Amino acid sequence: MKIIGIAGGTGSGKTTLAYQIFNMLPENSGTMIFLDNYYRDQSHIPFETREKANYDHPDAIESALLFEHLKALKNGQTIQEPVYDFKLHTRSQETIEVKPASIIIVEGIFTLYYKEILDILDLKLFVDTESDIRFSRRLMRDIEERGRSIDSVMDQYFSTVKPMHDSYVEPTKKVADIIIPEGGHNMKALEVLNSYITGIVEKDLHNELTKSKITI
Repeated sequence: MKIIGIAGGTGSGKTTLAYQIFNMLPENSGTMIFLDNYYRDQSHIPFETREKANYDHPDAIESALLFEHLKALKNGQTIQEPVYDFKLHTRSQETIEVKPASIIIVEGIFTLYYKEILDILDLKLFVDTESDIRFSRRLMRDIEERGRSIDSVMDQYFSTVKPMHDSYVEPTKKVADIIIPEGGHNMKALEVLNSYITGIVEKDLHNELTKSKITI
């Protein structure tokens, strides 16, 4: 099993890259973990206060839970990934069952920030995209998917998203194994990743077949 971490600024295209990699994989050989689901539960906080939460600071993520889940997957255990409700600004009551697989893809802005997570990653990718493009993508996503207004998205971007990116996300680029401009739209990078991933899956398949052989 290998764990691939994908980081990058908001709207950089890291989610697109994650799905591109996932779609390269044979059926049942890969799974994805999204850091956005690991935002801390805020159900004990009044809604008006939750609306003002700074989601772009690394402390907003329950990294210890993510680390425990990745370790469990490495050990062949199934986990229950939390689900975050961005309209209610807290965790949902639902969870997602995630089973171990040959390739685990971890995607989120802080994937390369936490030391304990870095230590468990086998390949570290950073998606590098111009800030103007990232902002426009963030604007459309938050309006269409999270029910936000244009004014609230813009206010949040310039008050917290951009300064937090400069302080905590952009510096993680230096620990990446590969920096990928344009994310999932970079076909050359996808070709290289495909070769790497195919080798891992084929090795895991060979190991499973070897274990299943009966010696007489």
